[in-house]
Amino acid sequence: MTGPGVLHGKAAIVTGAARGVGAGIARALAKEGARVAVVDIDAAGAERIASELNAADGTGIAVHCDIRDSGQVDACVAEVVERFGTVDILVNNAIDATSARFEDITDDDLDRVLDTGPKATLYFMRACFPHLLGGSGRIINLRSGSEPQGLSGFGAYVASKAAVGGLTRAAAREWGRHEITVNSLVPFVLTDGARSYFDDRPEELDRIVLKSLSIKRLGDAEADAGRAAVFLAGPDSGYVTGCTLTVDGGGSFFS
Repeated sequence: MTGPGVLHGKAAIVTGAARGVGAGIARALAKEGARVAVVDIDAAGAERIASELNAADGTGIAVHCDIRDSGQVDACVAEVVERFGTVDILVNNAIDATSARFEDITDDDLDRVLDTGPKATLYFMRACFPHLLGGSGRIINLRSGSEPQGLSGFGAYVASKAAVGGLTRAAAREWGRHEITVNSLVPFVLTDGARSYFDDRPEELDRIVLKSLSIKRLGDAEADAGRAAVFLAGPDSGYVTGCTLTVDGGGSFFS
């Protein structure tokens, strides 16, 4: 960093931050001066990202957490408060996605996406609420462009993300009186596995992915999703709540 950023001194939790979009958001927040708790069930991955933030003159700590367990979530938030003094920013990014044809969705499939999606989102919001009070609390929940598309093969995942949207709107109504903003972010960033697949099949990347986008390029976890998160976490969005910000190159349009 070259001076204090717009999030200087803020304490942030980012779930699922050991890789992908979560890691990109963690990097972007840290570059703007936030102290970032890198929360993930992958302890080694969380340590790696936290070390990267610290090496870049930011502040990062790794916190291992199984977000399906409300007790572990409470303990995670308590550890962050002990280390950072409070929580100013919560980014609910983690989810264990699953795919299956609608008639083949199993009970385990449904439990997995609901436990790591809306239930974990609620657990973290509930645990962070007392610490977000004070006029600048920010919550950012990750949704998906698969919702308006009704993406085939992802019925359970679509339902999970839609439920996160409902929680976002309800909390925005209830917690606005406390000056806590609650918004959603819809990024489009390919996972590492998907990128590796398309690296060997560039013609499929154009036919399957880029064709659906208005801006014909792939999103970047830090430069695109991360910078949008910085906006929603920062002072310029203080009068924005209950909204869904799509950062997906025009791949989906939320009404």
